[in-house]
Amino acid sequence: MKISDILSAENILLSVKAKNKRQLLQDISHLVAEKVKVDERTICDTLQERENLGSTGFGGNVALPHGRLAELDKVYGFFIKLTSPIDFDAIDGQPVDLLFLLLSPESSGADHLTALAQISRLLKNKALVAKLRGTNNREEIYALLNS
Repeated sequence: MKISDILSAENILLSVKAKNKRQLLQDISHLVAEKVKVDERTICDTLQERENLGSTGFGGNVALPHGRLAELDKVYGFFIKLTSPIDFDAIDGQPVDLLFLLLSPESSGADHLTALAQISRLLKNKALVAKLRGTNNREEIYALLNS
């Protein structure tokens, strides 16, 4: 699976504002609901349930919120860049300013795990993350994530 299989340039959300984790999950659920054709409340509840198991903030100011939804027929990815870092209960205690949201069908066990692993590896690359932070150009971010 390639990042381009799950992420389009239109699914890169820039300058997203949020005061806290709960508001961010609500806001991004609202932003992606129409694109994935799933009720925003369902998305938000799914993301919040996953966060209740443990933060998806994996360090380096990056988080990978994710969830499985019965209503989906394919895996969707969204890259999100915040205007200001927020507390995300990350494992390193650092605030988060970059997120990659992954939404998968309930039945996509292997695809979901493969995508999570690939995105995690990508966003642990400090040089790449620095480049992502250094631009607000959607096409450039898309190219960086797919290189």
